[in-house]
Amino acid sequence: MEISARYCQKELEAYGSCVASNPSTWQQMCHDLKMKVSKCTSTHPVIQKIRQDCSQEFVKFEQCLRENQDSPTTCTPHVSRFLGCAETVDLSGVATNPAHQSS
Repeated sequence: MEISARYCQKELEAYGSCVASNPSTWQQMCHDLKMKVSKCTSTHPVIQKIRQDCSQEFVKFEQCLRENQDSPTTCTPHVSRFLGCAETVDLSGVATNPAHQSS
């Protein structure tokens, strides 16, 4: 997540604020912001590697969010599992070209 924050901080902060501000309608209200985060994170090779290696945990987290739209905090354990996985991903040999950084 540190890597996502480093390269997509603006997008992640906007999306997080939107979700927090719209607890019962965030799925609809924050869709465009979610797409901006997705676009930003999909362009960086380090983030791609984490999403690939931790895809199962990420899918379970997204499924939890869909099933608990009115109470996204229910999915905190899923976030923790995804973050735990992300911390174990071997990033040696992955290009970290800052040219992908969002401005």
